[in-house]
Amino acid sequence: MNDEFYTVKRAIVMAAGIGKRMQPLTFEIPKPLVKVNGVRMIDTVVEGLRKNSIKEIYVVVGYLKNQFYEWAEGQEDIKIIENPYYDSCNNISSLYMARDYLRDCIILDGDQIIYNADILNPYFELSGYNAVWCEGETDEWLMNVEDGIVKSCSRTGGKHGWQLYSISRWSASDGEQLRKHLEQEFESGNQQIYWDDVAMFCHFEDYRLGIREMKLSDIIEIDNLDELIKIDKTYQKYKYKNHTGGHQL
Repeated sequence: MNDEFYTVKRAIVMAAGIGKRMQPLTFEIPKPLVKVNGVRMIDTVVEGLRKNSIKEIYVVVGYLKNQFYEWAEGQEDIKIIENPYYDSCNNISSLYMARDYLRDCIILDGDQIIYNADILNPYFELSGYNAVWCEGETDEWLMNVEDGIVKSCSRTGGKHGWQLYSISRWSASDGEQLRKHLEQEFESGNQQIYWDDVAMFCHFEDYRLGIREMKLSDIIEIDNLDELIKIDKTYQKYKYKNHTGGHQL
């Protein structure tokens, strides 16, 4: 591989959240372990990493953490990191707990479905995020990119831009800088932000970020119960419980 490329050596999978928008289903199972058409979401993530020879995998857990220990049993490439702040802080706390592993890493969420493992390719030229071109309106984070470099990002969306997805790669130097910035923000009490805010907004001028282009069909991020039901009708029963004030499982 050309010297101008970096190589991912390890992965950090974010899986500590409560998954409130998928309740009542997530009263009984953490969102990344939810099966969609018979396959756990996190299994598509881990399998995609393995297909790209990324076999040092750290999974940050919090909510219903014991289920992740059961899931990881026998998977020697998976190490569990506990986030004790998962129910009081935003996800900056999860990356803070995994900050020792940020050099030459890929960071991604465990509650998405990877259909095309090529989007987790370990070789990259610039630290930054996977992104999909968005021609129409979106309320997701939208990046303005010029000559392959991220110039700005909108938290409130827009149109004609690159929608940011929760897959990012960080070189050794950028990863070390990200660690310092995470410590600075979290330890100073800025604990209710997304970890992505650290590089994309709080310290944007200290990074030179690029993007990894991908297609909408490569990945699905399921945000709520309605979106899950569209993909897997077997979860319709949870919608009924939710609407009728059914018991919390």
